Amino acid sequence: MNRFKNFVLRAKLWKDVKGQDLIEYALMAGFVAVAAGAIMPGVATSVSTIFSRVASTMTAAAAQGS
Repeated sequence: MNRFKNFVLRAKLWKDVKGQDLIEYALMAGFVAVAAGAIMPGVATSVSTIFSRVASTMTAAAAQGS
């Protein structure tokens, strides 16, 4: 009887596919990370330019307010 329980347990573990979802999500996250890394250099320059303009505008406004 105990051998049969072990066989059933092993069959259930072999059939279990819950980990498959985790692997798929990990692969998708990796793909998104690689795609973001490929896109970011161009975006980073634009964002840096925008922040520089905002900072200079705020500095000028603070100087005028003093």
